[in-house]
Amino acid sequence: VIKCKAAVAWEAGKPLSLEEVEVAPPKAHEVRIKIVATAVCHTDAYTLSGADPEGCFPVILGHEGAGIVESVGEGVTKVKPGDTVIPLYIPQCGECKFCKNPKTNLCQKIRITQGKGLMPDGTSRFTCKGKQIFHFMGTSTFSEYTVVADISVAKIDPAAPLDKVCLLGCGISTGYGAAVNTAKVEPGSTCAVFGLGGVGLAVIMGCKIAGASRIIGIDINKEKYAKAKEFGATECISPQDSKKPIQEVLVEMTDGGVDYSFECIGNVGVMRAALEACHKGWGVSVIVGVAAAGQEISTRPFQLVTGRTWKGTAFGGWKSVDSVPKLVTDYMSKKIKVDEFVTHTLPFDKINGAFELMHTGK
Repeated sequence: VIKCKAAVAWEAGKPLSLEEVEVAPPKAHEVRIKIVATAVCHTDAYTLSGADPEGCFPVILGHEGAGIVESVGEGVTKVKPGDTVIPLYIPQCGECKFCKNPKTNLCQKIRITQGKGLMPDGTSRFTCKGKQIFHFMGTSTFSEYTVVADISVAKIDPAAPLDKVCLLGCGISTGYGAAVNTAKVEPGSTCAVFGLGGVGLAVIMGCKIAGASRIIGIDINKEKYAKAKEFGATECISPQDSKKPIQEVLVEMTDGGVDYSFECIGNVGVMRAALEACHKGWGVSVIVGVAAAGQEISTRPFQLVTGRTWKGTAFGGWKSVDSVPKLVTDYMSKKIKVDEFVTHTLPFDKINGAFELMHTGK
C-alpha cells in the first residue's frame, strides 16, 4: 500500500481537500501509476457541483493526467513499471463489439463499474481516514498515485513532457477529433465553433489542419478572441453584439449557413443555434459539450428534413489505446499544438485555485 497526497471531494459543492490517502496495490489486469501532472476540466467541476447523476462521494476526481507506471497486477502485458503513460477515461479492450466496430470508440467493457466509481471487480483501491473513496471516470488523476484498469492506459513516448501531454487525455483530443474524425471537415469549408475554451480551441486547430478556409469563433467573452485567432479562427463574434439570434447572424455572414458547426459548451440552447446555423442540404453540426443531466435538445424537424445532420462525439472519436500514443507523436513532431493550451501551472496544493481560474474563463 502506498500513502500519498490526493485531492478528495468529500461532498458535492465543497472545495477539494488535500488529504493523505492509501492506494492499494493493483490487482489482476490493473496498473498503478505515479501521476506526474494533471489538468482540470469542466467535467470534474460538473461532478463536483452535484449535478452529475453518476456522481459518487467521497471521490478522487481528475481525468486528464500523465505519469509513470509504478507497478502492475497479474496478467498485465501491455505496460511495465517505468513506462510513461496517459490514463484513459474511455478504455479500449479490443474485444467488445464496440471495439471491433470501426464506427465507434465507446468501449463498454468496464462501463458499468466505472460509472459507479469502482474498479472492474466492484471495489475501490483508495481509502482515507478509514473510509472507502470512489474512483472517477476510471482514472482519478487528482492523486499522486492512482490505479486504473490495464485497458484504460496508453503507453506513450517517454520523451514527451508530461505537464503538457496530460491534456491529450481529454480536452485537446476531444476537440481535435470532433473536427477531423466526427465531422470530417473538408478543405475549403466554412466552420463555426461555439465556445472558445480549451475544447473549442482544439476544434479550431482541427478545422485548420483539415483545410477549412473560414473558421468563425463564437463566445461572449471577447478576451478569448486573440487566442482563438492564434489557433486558426479567421474571425470571432459575440451573440450579445446583435439583436438577431446568433444562427441568423451566421446564416447571413456565410451565404446560407456554415458547412460544419461545433457546440463546445454543453448548453442545449446553443446546441440548437449551432444546428440552425448550418447550411441547408449538407450542413453538419457536432455536439461536443456535455449538457447537464435531464436536459433535452429541440429543433423543428424541418431543419433535419432539409438536409442538416446532428451528430455527437465522445473523446473525439479516437480509439484511445491506439490513438493517444499517435497524438503524442504528432505533438512531438509539431503537427498539433499542445503547449499553447497551457495557461497556468500550479502546485498540487493550489488545485482549488485552478478550478477558480477555470470558472472565471482564465
